[in-house]
Amino acid sequence: MFAPRTTPWPLVALFTAGYLAPYLLPTTVGRLDSGLPLSATQAGAVGSALLLSSAAAGFVLASRVERIGARRLARVGIVLAVLGYGGAALTGAVPAVVLGALVGGFGSGTVTAVAATRIAAERDPHRASTLGLLGVSALAGVVYLTVPHLGPGHGQPLAAIALTALAVWPLTGRLPGRTVPQPARRERVRLPHLRAGLVLAAAMPCWSLVQNSLWGVSGRIGLTQAHLTEATVGVVFAVALGTGLLGVLGAGALGPRLGRALPIGAGTALIAGCVVVSASATDLTTFATGEIAWNAVYPVVLSYLIGLAASLDPRGRWAVLVGSASSLGTAAGPLTGSLLSARAGFPGMGAVLAVGLLAVAVPMTAVALHTAGRPLLPSAVRRRGGVTLPVVEVTVDSLAVPARGAYDTAAEAPREGSVTGARERGTYENVYASTSAR
Repeated sequence: MFAPRTTPWPLVALFTAGYLAPYLLPTTVGRLDSGLPLSATQAGAVGSALLLSSAAAGFVLASRVERIGARRLARVGIVLAVLGYGGAALTGAVPAVVLGALVGGFGSGTVTAVAATRIAAERDPHRASTLGLLGVSALAGVVYLTVPHLGPGHGQPLAAIALTALAVWPLTGRLPGRTVPQPARRERVRLPHLRAGLVLAAAMPCWSLVQNSLWGVSGRIGLTQAHLTEATVGVVFAVALGTGLLGVLGAGALGPRLGRALPIGAGTALIAGCVVVSASATDLTTFATGEIAWNAVYPVVLSYLIGLAASLDPRGRWAVLVGSASSLGTAAGPLTGSLLSARAGFPGMGAVLAVGLLAVAVPMTAVALHTAGRPLLPSAVRRRGGVTLPVVEVTVDSLAVPARGAYDTAAEAPREGSVTGARERGTYENVYASTSAR
């Protein structure tokens, strides 16, 4: 699974750089609140603006990565991230910090779009996505342990994101340039499985909003309600993210054995319980229990959700679009959590978020059940009626536009005029492409 020779390390690095900003959201928002003349709600709004800019990049670039070229687009995203986050870290002027957060967020979203699209096109994308999750969780844990010892100020988390993006630059030389032939750029291929994709894309913002409403104020819960020091809260977050690494490994070990519906439905219900525990914490034990349990379950469910999105379109478009839709909820999370906690208190906020999470679990589980029979991994053979059939590739002179059912199950007969037995690419079960955003 982690064979170094076959692992696409540039994609793993891009994944880590693109998703680091959402993972550092609590310390970023907390430092903006304490290091600048901003209220808690205003600091949350800046965090939301950063993530909204990241989501916008995903929506704009979802279908343009191959056209522009992965290498060029990744480098543009890195430049924007370094300039935006680096500039925001070096200045104390609030307008300049906000502008830097917006520019940096768009850069993170650009890098994420490249990583998601290329990972979905891999023959074995599970390895890259799992390593990406491991990388971003481990790096975020190191930052949480380090930042409290670097003194006060708002710049340390932002500088960490900028330096990570800069470190990824040398690996972009191994990314491909334009991969779409000239005639293909005039063609528009319809998104497959439109209904299931739209339902998932509509549900993911709500799911992510709940996660990041709590994540955005978790630092304040630990400091003000549980009466912990910043160093102690940082240790709890680091341990929680370390437990998340185990969750990622667990998701990889389970694979498709449990299907998709059970991990998504039952896992979301468990997360709702963790949200209530964390939001009502008044001491170290309760706070640590809620945060650690939540971060252990969260990446498992998230990997199945992103895998579900990727299985809907081998070209990776649904993976990017669902990840960007998730980023919308991520973007609204810090502000939503700040407003809810200000009006209803942290326990009231937790109860509201848990109910919303249980409600949104229903349509996501329904989509997982609806697509339960779809193949997840590319293969050189197909089985029909117990007979193994080889895949035959036919080269044609003109561009073949896939029929509406071209990406359905292998049991569906090919339509007349289509390329018989065309190879499926990139569908997978437990991967992360965003999205999302954290």
